[in-house]
Amino acid sequence: METIVNGKTVEEAIENGLKELGISREDAEIEVLEQGKKKLFGSVPAQVKISQKEKLTDGQRAVRFLEGLFPLIGAEATPVLQDEEERIVIRLEAETAKSIIGRRGEVIDAVQILAGAVANTGRKEYKRVVVDCGNYREEREETLKRVANKLAAKAVRLGRKMRLEPMNPYERRIIHSALADSPDVYTKSEGKEPARFVVIIPKNMKAQGNRQGRDRGRKFDRHGKDRKPDQRYGGERSRTYEHRELPADATPETSGTSIGRGSSTPGYRKGGFSGFFGTFLGNSDESDKPDEE
Repeated sequence: METIVNGKTVEEAIENGLKELGISREDAEIEVLEQGKKKLFGSVPAQVKISQKEKLTDGQRAVRFLEGLFPLIGAEATPVLQDEEERIVIRLEAETAKSIIGRRGEVIDAVQILAGAVANTGRKEYKRVVVDCGNYREEREETLKRVANKLAAKAVRLGRKMRLEPMNPYERRIIHSALADSPDVYTKSEGKEPARFVVIIPKNMKAQGNRQGRDRGRKFDRHGKDRKPDQRYGGERSRTYEHRELPADATPETSGTSIGRGSSTPGYRKGGFSGFFGTFLGNSDESDKPDEE
């Protein structure tokens, strides 16, 4: 239902057209055909075309959106609305389903997210939207259920939790539902989007030992491997020198540290000393020989 009406101004023409159709401005699509203008002699009236907006359901809005989306992304597919009672189901008809599904369903998952956003615009309660192509959703759901049960059995057998690959909210929900009634395991989601994943945790999970207590006193290199004492400092064993007492008399002349000039310490002479600060670095082979006298 549409009409073309005239008026002195565009606003006047619009008001005339709305009254004629008996609709509000929010329900009307308005196209201005002539802005209207004054001439030296007379004037040209404004002219508008008014039609009533087509009232679409949530599912129809999503289908209309996808019809405009696929040409933009270079995909050849026709969306068909299958159901919109409890949930909105849209089936994609395409010659090559693989190109619409994408690697691991990345393309069809993105399309489903966009369709869900359009369908739920203006709604107070969220309505689930499922976009399927070539029975992909049903096959994927069966695969995820098999994986969930297999990893749950492995988690119970090993007594430790199992982590699945990152999934979208729709697929994580399938995992949670598949193991919701399991008496042996429970599930929870961890991480942040888009890398959020499901963890399967056995109820008989073995307690982790006190690793800190076991590792106390051990040394590790930067790669986390044990570092043996003889592998420190370039792989050489650090040498430990035993303490040797210096003779009180006949201290050899040296450029080392000596006691002050006014000292009464025996054996002092200029340039000599009677004590060391630090480690004695003499030849250990000669110092170990017995005195000849």
